[in-house]
Amino acid sequence: MTDPTSQLEALRGVMDQLRSPGGCPWDAEQTHETLLKYLLEESYEFIEAVEEDDRSAMREELGDVLLQVFFHARMAEEHPTDPFNVEDVAKTVAEKLVRRHPHVFADTKVSGSAEVLENWEAQKAAEKGRVSATEGVPLGQPALALATKLIYRAQKYGHQIAIEHPLKLAPGTTEKELGAVLLGVLDQALALDIDPEAALRLAIKGYIEQIKKYESK
Repeated sequence: MTDPTSQLEALRGVMDQLRSPGGCPWDAEQTHETLLKYLLEESYEFIEAVEEDDRSAMREELGDVLLQVFFHARMAEEHPTDPFNVEDVAKTVAEKLVRRHPHVFADTKVSGSAEVLENWEAQKAAEKGRVSATEGVPLGQPALALATKLIYRAQKYGHQIAIEHPLKLAPGTTEKELGAVLLGVLDQALALDIDPEAALRLAIKGYIEQIKKYESK
């Protein structure tokens, strides 16, 4: 069996050579900022491979995502005042996983996965000193993902914020049916020359204001 540790070390060595003097000029010119688009692209390509259940593509695309992690970590080693490497990254996430799974690594008892998620969110908020449901939510992500996360956060924080629903979904609506509804809404939006992303972001802006107003009580 191939030693996974040796393969990760080999990848780290390859990345180091590419980034070092005498290596690749393109790799040497990159910054965290210039690589961001590739991180997004590779993530979307992996998502597509999963959705198509293409095991070969999943292996390849997940490798490309891993490359982005090693690339960013290698550049981070060069920072003049606050350097870190991929070992530091792995250590940080391993410690986080242990800390946020006390039901596995300590003696905390949970009733199921729902309680696990609740504990995770509570621990994250405590660790980071967050007092608002909007803190730590990347506002630059696509509007649909952003709206979903904000609603989820508001609910987990126990906020009672009513959202008007012009279109009511019947109980028992399936994922396929919801997809058809959303597709139909987008089709109508385009027919009316409305940018769906901009429209949803406008609604999100109002929702964030509602959250802040609720939390200021």
